[in-house]
Amino acid sequence: MLVEEIMKTEVITLPPKATINDALQLLQLHKIRHIPIVNDDFQVIGIVSDRDVRDASPSTFFEQPDIGILNNTIDSIMTKQVITIHPMDFVEEIAAIFYDREIACLPVVSNNRLIGIVTEKDMLYTLIQLTGTHVQSSLVEVKVPDQPGILPEVAAIFGKRKINIVSVLIYPYKDPDYKILVFRVKTLNPMPIIQDLREAGYPLLWPNNIAEPKR
Repeated sequence: MLVEEIMKTEVITLPPKATINDALQLLQLHKIRHIPIVNDDFQVIGIVSDRDVRDASPSTFFEQPDIGILNNTIDSIMTKQVITIHPMDFVEEIAAIFYDREIACLPVVSNNRLIGIVTEKDMLYTLIQLTGTHVQSSLVEVKVPDQPGILPEVAAIFGKRKINIVSVLIYPYKDPDYKILVFRVKTLNPMPIIQDLREAGYPLLWPNNIAEPKR
C-alpha cells in the first residue's frame, strides 16, 4: 500500500508570518493537531503542533496573562527541520519513521510542494484495514517451519473448506527454524479448519483453549 492511498489531500496550512493565535483558532476549528507552515510556493518550511501552540500561549495560572504573546508570528515557535515523505513511499516504511522518530504526522511532498499529510491516526486506521479487524472474522495462529512454499501450502487447507482469508500476517518465532502464520478468516466457526490444520500436523497457537477430539 502506498502513501497516496491513505494521505489526506485537504491540508490546513499557514504562512510563516501568521500569528500563534491564527494557529490556535485553526487547531480548535478543524480539530486537528498539526499545521504545516508553507511559503508562497507551497513548500514546507516548518510545522507546528497543538503542543507548540499550547506551550507558547499565556498561562491561565496568572491573573493577568500576557495575551500579546498570541500575536507573535508562528515561525517563532515552529519546528524547522521537518521530515517529509513522498506519495509513492510504502506505508510499511513510513510506519518505521513514525516509530523511530516518535512523531505524530508526516507532510507528503511531491516536486517540492506539499500535497498531503499522514497522521498517526491515519496509520492506525490503515493497520485496522490491513489486518481485517473491522470485519466479522476469526483468528487462527499456526506454527510452521520456516521454509519456502509453506504459506500457500497452509492456505490451501483453508481453500479446501472454501473459507475466505481476510488477511495474513507472518511473525518470527522464538525458534528461528519456525515462524507464526496469523490468519484472519471470514467465519465465526473456525472449528472445521482447526481440525484440518491439526490433522495436517500444524501446531495451533490460537485458539489454544480448544482440546483435540478424543480418538
